[in-house]
Amino acid sequence: MAVLSTLKELIECLTGPYLFMGIAMRFLPGTLLEVIRNKDFRTLFSPSRFKDVWFGNFWAFIGPQVKANAESRVIPLLEGRVRNGRMGDEVVGEPINGVVLEIGAGTGMWADVFAKVNVGVNNQGDADGELRRRKGGNGLTRVYGIEPNPKSAATLRQRVKDIGLDDIYEVVPVGIESLDDPEAWDGRIEPESVDCIVTILCLCSIPEPEKNIKLLYQSLKKGGRWYAYEHVRINENRGVLLRAYQCESVIRPRKAIADNDRGYWSCVVTSHGVVPHLPINREIVKRSRAMGED
Repeated sequence: MAVLSTLKELIECLTGPYLFMGIAMRFLPGTLLEVIRNKDFRTLFSPSRFKDVWFGNFWAFIGPQVKANAESRVIPLLEGRVRNGRMGDEVVGEPINGVVLEIGAGTGMWADVFAKVNVGVNNQGDADGELRRRKGGNGLTRVYGIEPNPKSAATLRQRVKDIGLDDIYEVVPVGIESLDDPEAWDGRIEPESVDCIVTILCLCSIPEPEKNIKLLYQSLKKGGRWYAYEHVRINENRGVLLRAYQCESVIRPRKAIADNDRGYWSCVVTSHGVVPHLPINREIVKRSRAMGED
């Protein structure tokens, strides 16, 4: 049975990227017609601009399905019900609160979760005041949704308005590398000014990941938290065949079609079953590095 289970997982992993690309290809003709109908010839003859529109159309369809598969793990994470990668019914850590950066906000598929977590924190009675202070302050004060895709950013703005978060949620239509550049957008994210960072299945597609992850980390306040639900390198004990799935020759085609030219999918797992989801405490990471721990 173990062999059959491994074989089934292998087949799903090997065929998954190509099925994903096949879905993306379905949106190519419609995107082409949309651009021509709008007489947007600048986009038509610009590969990068055209891929922005194409990816925006594709993600508007596939994003909610990604959410449906991931929300059983993501919601407990954002609510503070995850410790050491394990979910529970009790709040064991701090939920998202204060000033939050949502990286790769897309079309706003997680915005309703932000709203629910915020309401849940703010609705605690006075008797729970001490718990609230320990487990999440007074809710969200500001959320910056980072989404450089113009089409997705436009949908995100409407989504935020529809769910009533527009008073605290600001859409930032630039990439991570421009967050502290006031000339790139109407604002600036200062170093050590953010309480929480949220990344959900997006770090695998950002450009220069090591550089930009460091930039994000620097934006956290002391004691800030990074809530991550991401693709990761597969464990070496899973065998050669599953690790071969992660090779660049398998992942490269997906970048060309749907990854918006923002990064290189290399050595990542796209199976949700192996994705850890942990809030990362800035101070703990700093102390661990100082002591030489992994």
